[in-house]
Amino acid sequence: MSLLFKGNLFCLFFALFLILGINCSNGNGDKKGPKVTQKVYFNITIGDEPVGSIIIGIFGKTVPKTANNFAELAAGTKGFGYKGSIFHRVIKNFMIQGGDFTNRDGTGGKSIYGAKFPDENFKLKHYGPFWLSMANSGPDTNGSQFFITTIKTGWLDGRHVVFGKVLEGIEVVKKIEGTATTPNDKPKKDVTIVDCGIIEVETPFSIEQN
Repeated sequence: MSLLFKGNLFCLFFALFLILGINCSNGNGDKKGPKVTQKVYFNITIGDEPVGSIIIGIFGKTVPKTANNFAELAAGTKGFGYKGSIFHRVIKNFMIQGGDFTNRDGTGGKSIYGAKFPDENFKLKHYGPFWLSMANSGPDTNGSQFFITTIKTGWLDGRHVVFGKVLEGIEVVKKIEGTATTPNDKPKKDVTIVDCGIIEVETPFSIEQN
């Protein structure tokens, strides 16, 4: 075997090693998404029928103020919150929206910080279905209303603060998405959060951004 051939073969293997190393590094980096620091559960009924629970992981390190607002409203520690409220707006192949515990129609609700609080950041995007994001009426108008995506909604990136993702109960989200609605997207049968609260996480863990 000539020295020239050996040299070319070495260069080929070295280049292949570098490419594989870079790809593996990038793959791991892409998979390492935001860290779940707490979980929130919603027990859901449609009409009078219990349909199961939704468990959502929230990202207290990436968006601490927004995550804390959601968790405290789920726990009801301020004397008000999500328990007994409804998903008032459901659009198939888009999202399910809730959190208006005062007016129950999308015009009300409030945060634990006051009526409204500013957009915390837009570090996270609406990567696909089952991401949790704040509903608003324009910049810096976050209250208590939220929505869960059922498809990728990239056009909302930079406009709504993403702060969680559904970890369990995807089938419940799909049942809500599939419920019959009126022409103004309100479910014909009340979709109610009959109970809710916080599930503490001992060790925060990352989830994939997909």
